[in-house]
Amino acid sequence: MNILYPSLLALLIPVAQAQEIAPDVLVKSISQEVIAVLKQDKDIQAGNPKKVEELIETKVLPHFNFTRMTRIAMGRNWRVATPEQQKELTGEFRTLLVRTYSTALSNYRDQQIDYKPLRAKPEDVEVTVRSEVKQSGSSQPVAIDYEMEKTPDGWKVYDVKVGGVSLVTTYRDTFSSEVKERGVDGLIKSLAAKNRQGERERAKSGKT
Repeated sequence: MNILYPSLLALLIPVAQAQEIAPDVLVKSISQEVIAVLKQDKDIQAGNPKKVEELIETKVLPHFNFTRMTRIAMGRNWRVATPEQQKELTGEFRTLLVRTYSTALSNYRDQQIDYKPLRAKPEDVEVTVRSEVKQSGSSQPVAIDYEMEKTPDGWKVYDVKVGGVSLVTTYRDTFSSEVKERGVDGLIKSLAAKNRQGERERAKSGKT
C-alpha cells in the first residue's frame, strides 16, 4: 500500500465533512472565526488594511462564488462577454468586493449578530441565511441576508443583501452603462483603474 495514501485520505476527510455543514452553520462559524480575529489582532484594530484583506482572503473568500456574483452584476451583458473577458471581469469584481468587505470589517465595533432559524428543505440547493446585526447604541438592527447555493465544493455565497439591498445588483446599472458606452473591455479597464487607484491610495497612506 502506498504510504502516502493514508495521509491523503486524512486530508480529504475534512473536505468531505465541510461539504456536509449546513449553510446557516457555515455562515455562523465563519463569522465567529472572523470576529475572533478582529478582536485579537492589534494590527487590524489599528487600521491596517493589508491585514484585513489577508483575513478576508483566508477566511471569507473561499466560501463565495465570484463567477456567479459577477454574472448577476453583469445581467444580460454577461452573455456578450467572451470567456476571457468573463474571467477578467470576475477577477476585477472580486478585487472590488474585497475592498468593500475590508471597509465593512474595519468598521466593526463589537456589534451583536443574531442568526435566524434556517427555512429550507433538505433537498434545497439554494437557500437564504438570515441574520440581524445590532449596532451599539442603536435600537434598530440591520438585516443581513446571505443568498447561498449548494455546489460540489460545499455551500457558497453568491449575494449578500444589507437591509434588503443586494450588494451585487447595485452594480448592475453602472456596469450596463459602462458596457453601452465603452463595451466590455471598457468596463474591465474602468474596474481595473478603480482597483489600482485603491491600491495607490493605500500605498500613500503608508499602511501597506
